[in-house]
Amino acid sequence: MTAPEPTTGAATDAQPRPLPLQALDVTSLKAVLAELRPALLPCRFEKAQQSASHTLQLGLRGLDHRLWLEISWQAEAPRLLAIAPPPRSGAGSTLAQQMQHGLAALALVELEQRGWERVLELRFARRPGDPIVRTLMVELMGRHSNLFLLDEQRRVVTLARQVKEQHSRLRPIGTGDAYVPPPSLQGRSPSLDESFAVWKSRLTLVPVSLRQALQEAYQGISPALALQLAGDQPAYAKLLLDQPVRGLADQQWQQLWCRWRRWLEVVASGAFQFAPGGSCAYRCWSEAGAQTNASKAQASEQPLNRALAGYYAQELGRRLLSQRLGGLRQRASQAIERERRLLQQQEQLLAKVEDSDGLQERAHSLLSGLAPNREQIDEAQRLYRQARKLRRSAAAINPRIAHHRQRLERLEASLTFMEQADDLAQLETLEIELQELHAESRPSKRPLGPGGPSAGVTPQPLELRTGAGLRVQVGRNHRQNEWISLRQARRGDLWFHAQECPGSHVVLKSSESPAQDEDLRLAADLAAHFSRARGNGRVAVVMVPTEQLQRIPGAGAGTVRHKGGEQLWACPGRAAAWLNRPAAESAEPLPSLGSAQRP
Repeated sequence: MTAPEPTTGAATDAQPRPLPLQALDVTSLKAVLAELRPALLPCRFEKAQQSASHTLQLGLRGLDHRLWLEISWQAEAPRLLAIAPPPRSGAGSTLAQQMQHGLAALALVELEQRGWERVLELRFARRPGDPIVRTLMVELMGRHSNLFLLDEQRRVVTLARQVKEQHSRLRPIGTGDAYVPPPSLQGRSPSLDESFAVWKSRLTLVPVSLRQALQEAYQGISPALALQLAGDQPAYAKLLLDQPVRGLADQQWQQLWCRWRRWLEVVASGAFQFAPGGSCAYRCWSEAGAQTNASKAQASEQPLNRALAGYYAQELGRRLLSQRLGGLRQRASQAIERERRLLQQQEQLLAKVEDSDGLQERAHSLLSGLAPNREQIDEAQRLYRQARKLRRSAAAINPRIAHHRQRLERLEASLTFMEQADDLAQLETLEIELQELHAESRPSKRPLGPGGPSAGVTPQPLELRTGAGLRVQVGRNHRQNEWISLRQARRGDLWFHAQECPGSHVVLKSSESPAQDEDLRLAADLAAHFSRARGNGRVAVVMVPTEQLQRIPGAGAGTVRHKGGEQLWACPGRAAAWLNRPAAESAEPLPSLGSAQRP
């Protein structure tokens, strides 16, 4: 069997558009503080580091524990949360150094949040009972969020971002200025003392939608809280909030009043608890039953803070991944278009070479007459020279065409790898590979796999285990493909790849233990899933012993060819279901997959 065309790449899958991020509203902030206060007061300040341009992390030491606070003034997700110990980064930033100097040897002794404002005061003294010498003002107000360190006279020592007159005419503030609090909130403070009749009359005073009435009549009603008050069914909650207040039925008013009262009772008692889902991403209060004292006893573990920190880390990570992916995808697409133009130019030159025979025939016809004149002889010689030149150029054009086709295949494979990347580490590796590929200006006479800026970094391919415990390795970029297929493969291992389709290399480590039909089928399904054809119902996958793989001289990392092999039919959806199975099932043997389907 002749060797198939070189194989390189990975799969492509459209990235879903991220849902709107739920902001940390005042209800969630009160829940965070209710859980934090027992562990925070008092705590001694130890370390400040700025992990991002809009995020500061503070390390605090209690009597028997250490706590990290993350404070972010990011417009999309302003927050203050307890987080797991972060990696060391950003200790040398100007803001972190100013915080380190201003809070050195001080203890956090007071933490205050007034009413329904999203403004916090973290007050520091030399020891509990001493006068306050520094105050950290945290304003979590969307795009107006900011962070201020104040001295004893409440003058600004340092701040996260300067607020100049062009940014705010009401409250320009900078280093050295006296701190001025933000404007007071409009509307009435929600209260348990208010009767149903008064509450309803306030909401129906102006003929607007229920959403607008709630947010304008009362303080602390965020868009997320309005949805939570309207109900747990997203479609019904949105429909109810869009209705005019004077068109609501009595039963709807009663249900809304019950949830309103329950929300205020939770806020008053501090019986908060985190619950994902419902009419929005999460909620920090429950409509049924209060938090028990037993669950309150676990406050030192900050389960609510951990859940919120996990939510924001995951959602912001997705957005950052999507943003980075968009820029990298654009660069890859531009490189692909450029390579296609170059390939087309060379193919056009090669097409002219094929016309050399015609030029030669024209020259023959000019000289085949009985008495050709001087002009005909000169024209025939010119045509002969042009035909010889075209034939000589074919020796140079064909390698260029092969080079551009190989680069185009690798670029298209890189693009599909990008579409499949699910974390920033994968994307950063692909960015390095794209830079290396861009730096290659002409065909190389040696393999490119071992070289490049990332040559000293050991690839970390995805590694899984079948139900029988057999290892399966999946390459997620060119270097990982090279690593598992050519450098780590042993005699007896089996290599899988979607046939004639960019996709990840998959290696079943059958050298460690004999492979069963279930193992073969799973490896084939994984090769189909991690390929550009993952949207198809069935995908042809080639299975080849790894000792039959060959590196192509001068080709890029992860490009191989082979002879022979066996074709299997795989199901990408089956692999997706296996990868997404609950964690509890991951340690259990897989159900029988049956024998691999061979055509």
